[in-house]
Amino acid sequence: MAVVDQINADMPHMPVLLGPVIAALCPVDGGIYVDGTFGAGGYSRAILEAADCSVIGIDRDPAAAIDGGRMVAEFGSRFQLLEGQFSDMEDLLAGVDVSEVDGVTLDIGVSSMQLDQADRGFSFMRDGPLDMRMSQTGLSAADVVNTFEPAQLKRIFKIYGEEKRAHAIAAAICRVREETLFTTTGELSKLIEKTIGVPPGPRKTIHPATRTFQALRIFVNRELDQLVRGLAAAERVLKPGGRLAVVSFHSLEDRIVKKFLKRRTGSLPNPSRHAPMALEGDAASFKELVRGGETADDDEIAINPRARSARLRSAVRTDAPAMELEEKELAQGVIVGIDA
Repeated sequence: MAVVDQINADMPHMPVLLGPVIAALCPVDGGIYVDGTFGAGGYSRAILEAADCSVIGIDRDPAAAIDGGRMVAEFGSRFQLLEGQFSDMEDLLAGVDVSEVDGVTLDIGVSSMQLDQADRGFSFMRDGPLDMRMSQTGLSAADVVNTFEPAQLKRIFKIYGEEKRAHAIAAAICRVREETLFTTTGELSKLIEKTIGVPPGPRKTIHPATRTFQALRIFVNRELDQLVRGLAAAERVLKPGGRLAVVSFHSLEDRIVKKFLKRRTGSLPNPSRHAPMALEGDAASFKELVRGGETADDDEIAINPRARSARLRSAVRTDAPAMELEEKELAQGVIVGIDA
């Protein structure tokens, strides 16, 4: 928790698992680090304060430029922000004449500041336009809800939201939109709550709209596809000895990171001074730092409830060549026939 304590007390959004992320990256003087999900800059700031190094932030949300400007004002040429998707980090880095880096960190999913802004349409707790676009361009959640076929909606809710009542929710949406199109998060949230209700009993449970909103957000932003391609891009730009730190918040994300590292670290129980053999005969391109990953402790969860579901997986790059993404890996990020 020491690194967390160094964060300015008035920082509006505290990064999750900040201490373990910085420990995993182990910043060094002269190093170059990529914060692939810049957000409000919490990880970037901690990296810059940990060593006399440079950080390149990447964010597809144009609103991140405000915090990026503050970071430049404070850290000068040691920091720069690139607008784009972290899955494109290889090309983005090439655009600023960087071919390899010492570390990459990713904080997957929606940021707390995006959830807090009702006009971004991410949260069922704050009524606002049914949007959910991180880049503020392209297909919106309202477009999906109002135009997709019932079977498509059901698949999105079931696969990306792991929603057991996906059929009932999709059917209810299609009935309502015949009369009135959905325009706000509140309209959709209330319909879902009315359709599937709140589970009985005293045990606390998640809001009935949680999984549906998660599914729409993931679909609209192609988050899982971005994650698959982003991990592969990180593998290509990390130099030997470079470090990868990925924080995920639900099982869909964590499963992708886990499988990615499993293939690239191999399964030999006793690693030697030589690079172990990875699955399918390739030389391992990563060595995992903490087996099974790391989760937040009770102290951090008490301060930052968002950390409750977070898991950090981290690894060190070997000198073996980067592996090609397989079709089955790419398939983890899309629903065939819907994600195109």
